[in-house]
Amino acid sequence: MKFSVGHWVADDGEECCPDVLRDYAEHVSEVYFAWPGQASGRAAVGVRRGYVDWRAQAEMEADLVELKKMGLSLNLLFNANCYGGRALSEHLEHEVASILDHLGELCGGVDSVATTSLAVANTIKRHYPTIRTRASVNMRIGTVAGMEYVAHLFDEYCVQREYNRDPEHLRGLRAWAEANGKTLSLLVNSGCLAHCSGQTFHDNLVAHEQEIDEQRNIGGWSPILCQHVVRDPANHPHLLKATWIRPEELHHLDGLIGLAKLATRLHDRPRMVIAAYARRNYPGNLLDLLEPSHAPALDGIWIDNTAFPEDWWARTTACGRRCETCRYCEDVWQRVRRT
Repeated sequence: MKFSVGHWVADDGEECCPDVLRDYAEHVSEVYFAWPGQASGRAAVGVRRGYVDWRAQAEMEADLVELKKMGLSLNLLFNANCYGGRALSEHLEHEVASILDHLGELCGGVDSVATTSLAVANTIKRHYPTIRTRASVNMRIGTVAGMEYVAHLFDEYCVQREYNRDPEHLRGLRAWAEANGKTLSLLVNSGCLAHCSGQTFHDNLVAHEQEIDEQRNIGGWSPILCQHVVRDPANHPHLLKATWIRPEELHHLDGLIGLAKLATRLHDRPRMVIAAYARRNYPGNLLDLLEPSHAPALDGIWIDNTAFPEDWWARTTACGRRCETCRYCEDVWQRVRRT
């Protein structure tokens, strides 16, 4: 299994992405990134107070050239949940084409594009047939039927997070993918709650972040649902019922999933995350590996990654998510929580 790592623009004194990845060349095969100023599945890269930070763009471009020289594949993100009134427009199509053409001149082009937009996928298929299209994890495609519906638009699928701990289900998806010339990947260190009721709302907020920042918004209230949920101690076991896979259990998916995506674009310590998953071990606070980590809302509580029971993987991959009648995660929470 190889890793797909999110590119980050280094601040002063921080390690740049190529420098870190040189140390993990045998483990990383791909770097994914969003173009500065473009809405994506996370905060817009290289934008400050509504303006593109051209210094950040220059640094990203230099990194992309270097990463390509290192033999790494490049995966461009057009994975915003909403493109507003431009969603079906020629304007958006031309914008996508312009960025791809520029990257072609800059570094020889990208190898794949990950998107939530059927229109963007259609643009790639029509005009850039050598670039592979990947269905973003934010599309929540987790069934054979879901893959079949868009098989004419996508070559690859980043599977719905809620199936990360269901190897039997993943085997069924892989069988279909192999039979149809498709490939699968998983996002393995997401801190998002499983089956989050607020995901669509949150993803739309992120897509319109710049517009929202220009408004006088509702005060004294956070629209991010998980922040409300995890502040209540009674809900803390939900952190264990999420979709992350510990580095120690990643080997169970070897041979089943070829590419594991690591969320590092906005992480404070990307080297730490990459190192933990590369060596398949992390003797610290599990929350340190996740994005988002939820640590600020836990008031000093942390999760001891060394304290998980030996049957954690076996139990959580066979439980069928019958949380209403099971207390296993509640019991494990008492075992792994630290203050």
